[in-house]
Amino acid sequence: MALARSLAVGLVGLDGHLVEVEADISAGLPAFVLVGLPDASLNEAKDRVRAATANSGFPLPSQRITVNLSPATLPKNGSAFDLSVAVATLTAAGVLPPQASAETAHLGELGLDGSVRAVDGVLPAVLAAARAGVRSVVVPESTAEEAALVPGIAVRGVRWLAELVADYRGDPPLDLPDPPRAFVPPPRTGAGRPLDLADVVGQAEARSALEVAAAGGHHLLMNGPPGAGKTMLAARLPGLLPDLEEEAALEVTAVHSVAGTLRGRPGTALITRPPYEDPHHTASVASLVGGGSGVPRPGAVSRAHRGVLFLDEAPEFEARVLDALRQPLEHGELVLHRARGTARYPARFQLVLAANPCPCGRAVGKGVDCTCTPQARRRYATKLSGPLLDRVDVQLQVHAVTRAEVAEPRAGESTAVVAARVAQARGVQRERLRRHGIDTNGELRGPLLRGPLRLPGQTTRDLDRALDRGALTLRGLDRVLRLAWTVADLRGATTPDRDDVGRALALRGAAATGVGA
Repeated sequence: MALARSLAVGLVGLDGHLVEVEADISAGLPAFVLVGLPDASLNEAKDRVRAATANSGFPLPSQRITVNLSPATLPKNGSAFDLSVAVATLTAAGVLPPQASAETAHLGELGLDGSVRAVDGVLPAVLAAARAGVRSVVVPESTAEEAALVPGIAVRGVRWLAELVADYRGDPPLDLPDPPRAFVPPPRTGAGRPLDLADVVGQAEARSALEVAAAGGHHLLMNGPPGAGKTMLAARLPGLLPDLEEEAALEVTAVHSVAGTLRGRPGTALITRPPYEDPHHTASVASLVGGGSGVPRPGAVSRAHRGVLFLDEAPEFEARVLDALRQPLEHGELVLHRARGTARYPARFQLVLAANPCPCGRAVGKGVDCTCTPQARRRYATKLSGPLLDRVDVQLQVHAVTRAEVAEPRAGESTAVVAARVAQARGVQRERLRRHGIDTNGELRGPLLRGPLRLPGQTTRDLDRALDRGALTLRGLDRVLRLAWTVADLRGATTPDRDDVGRALALRGAAATGVGA
């Protein structure tokens, strides 16, 4: 009997768990048994490993091979265990010395020809291995750059199983060709120039509201006729946001690593810019918040973490899809429960909604060109629920571009100019709010606004009167105060004044949607 061990990492959401892979070769009828709660794709590893080792020149013995993945109670899925299973079985067969790989974690999928192929989730897996005390990992060469983002751990990238065997045995390096290239989906974004805010014609009020939303991390609703520029404005919001800090960049990259969107991404593996997600209005709940069979995978809201989630034609989304956003908007994370496990994904994004005034989109001004019935208008207006809109600070009415603005367009400020002001305002907020554990005004809650950041009664006099009359709810009051602080930060003031509060009240714009605060 021969027994050998290797290390791997199992992912449940973004949480990684060190897995000990035990291989035992004993007398008996030839068989390859894999135990330890593997899913279907992992259970097929026994066939991939047997073929890969044989085609690498190290066929497994015709005996009973039992591989155990410990802890056995942890659900395990995916093909990232292939390389570790192969190393453990080859060690048990006497091909590899036991001490060579005992303290090294192995991640990678095996091709039948012995090539080591890329897998999803390398970054969070290596992070988990480092936290568990592992000091070296072996990963597919194509993901070595991603794994190297984790400090304090030695990373080795390999292309072939035979290459790794030769290294562990101390044999001379092998001169092997490059393995066949696996299909890699092309990146979503092209290589064209970045979207510039200067391309937007007119819309001075909307541009100003977009700047306030970017500076304070506020959620935004734009209501207006088709062709007014709502989508153009939303697409340019990520360019106004500052680069991600190192901790946030690692967190965002880990989410996209699990989601599989890093493959084929040009440049460095680390995502340093805020992501942008714009799902179609036919998106399901699972595609938006995450899901799938077994352990759920991240959805659009998690892929938009620390970035922008844009829902164009928002009233066309199913009501249950929109209402599913309420938890991540409130808590900044998603906890998805499934039969095989519970996955936790971060989801602190900036929500941007765009809506037409009615189904036909022509209920502008007096609405004489609108063909919708009054009932259809009311039904369309109520598709965005009050609880959802209560979490949207800026609610803006976007007007159609006039002929004069098209005939004599005024050059608006570029993205670079506005982004510089946004970065300065974000820096002021970070210094002020650091001791409270938050970064932006959009995260401010009532206890802070009515406590350490309470404004003088003279400044909030109009808001207090509106609250007494019932024209403003307490949540609506907090929303206005958050915006007031951002307006003040953009103009370089230490505290908001009555003019800032008035500007914030205008940005609140509840009348534009027909929903009160």
